[in-house]
Amino acid sequence: MTSHDPVSTPTRTGVRARLAAALDDPVLRALVAATAVSRIGRGVFFAVTVLFFTQIIGLSGAQAAVVLAISSGCGVLGSLLGGWLSDRWSARRLAFAFEALGGVMLAAYAFAGDFVSALVLASLSGFLDSMGHSSRSAIIARGFVPERRVHARAVLRTVTNVSIAAGSGFGAIALALGTPEAYRIVIASGGLLCALGSLPLLRLTSSVDAPSRASIHDVRTETGSIDTDAASASRRDWNRRSPWRDPRYLLLSGLSAVFGMQFGVAEFGVPLWITEYTEAPEVVVSALLIVNTTLVVLFQVRASRGTHDLRVAGRVTMIAGWLMVGACLVYALAAGLPAWVAIIVLVVAMVAHTFAEILSQAGAWGLSFELADPVRAGAYQGVFGMGFSLGALASPIVVNATAITYGLAGWGMLAAIFLAAAVGIWMIARRAAASVRTAA
Repeated sequence: MTSHDPVSTPTRTGVRARLAAALDDPVLRALVAATAVSRIGRGVFFAVTVLFFTQIIGLSGAQAAVVLAISSGCGVLGSLLGGWLSDRWSARRLAFAFEALGGVMLAAYAFAGDFVSALVLASLSGFLDSMGHSSRSAIIARGFVPERRVHARAVLRTVTNVSIAAGSGFGAIALALGTPEAYRIVIASGGLLCALGSLPLLRLTSSVDAPSRASIHDVRTETGSIDTDAASASRRDWNRRSPWRDPRYLLLSGLSAVFGMQFGVAEFGVPLWITEYTEAPEVVVSALLIVNTTLVVLFQVRASRGTHDLRVAGRVTMIAGWLMVGACLVYALAAGLPAWVAIIVLVVAMVAHTFAEILSQAGAWGLSFELADPVRAGAYQGVFGMGFSLGALASPIVVNATAITYGLAGWGMLAAIFLAAAVGIWMIARRAAASVRTAA
């Protein structure tokens, strides 16, 4: 459902012009404002969390890994619960509450002093952040017409990347000073920014919420008695629309989670590969992150056009699969080369990897919206988000067991995994498009 017409296609070019045109939409304007502020806060934590755990609190590397892994596991549960709740209560109010509370939990990191307190706060933060993300996805599913949903996600992802980069720069203050006080002040500030980022969500109207479900007491006959048959039929219809009874959507979520492990390649595999197997200096890790962020900001919105069409979504995912194959193999070639050659090779691989990321995200968004039952939009988006959370949880293990352990052969294994996932998603999209044409 939607409460407004799609905005006209912007005629101006450039990132700023496209974003300005997109902000004519009141729903997107509120989501962009919330995202811009809250993701600055998250960027602070991406920059300082691990070092805060190990250098300030005094956790071992193993303890820090446990804290982050359990936080990710809580995020899996949060994705499911957030989507389930968004079909029953106001998604905008839930998103506000989850994100405000999540920001408070992040600010409370400043007072963590041992393993237990860090574990509790990280778990609550991951849980609330994932619930908020599922509620936002439900808002997008209901707040835009089909051809504008992926565009909205692309705009929000562009804003996310810019804001996280800004937050990381703010977090660098703590890294430069290196004192416990600097870390705690920066962390508390980042958490408060996350909490403040929830305020624009209050500007959303009830049109982005799920339509109210008729209760048993509202289903009555002409004489005023409760119509139990109609109530039972309504309940059965609601349960029948569950994503857990939709094998195609579950398979899509699983395959998208597998392809989503490419984020783990960038965040975990590439830094380890560079430092342990290549002659490239460690500063290249930061340079590659800048390349990735810049390309996402420049091309994500543009590359997402038309991916609400099932055939287009499948096609761009297949292209992403081949790009990921190329990226894996080129990363592998950097081992043993002179430093300057390795740097060039790594940059080429990151460019291919980033475009694989951009296209795969565009295809995944389109398919996750178009193949979902609109009546249970929250539950469907929760299941899809859960898949990505599981992929994030598994990716360090898989990347370490393949590329980092076996070198070139391991990178080949990763390439095969990504290509297989892309082929599976492409087949789902093609069959879904064919069934739509047949039904028409």
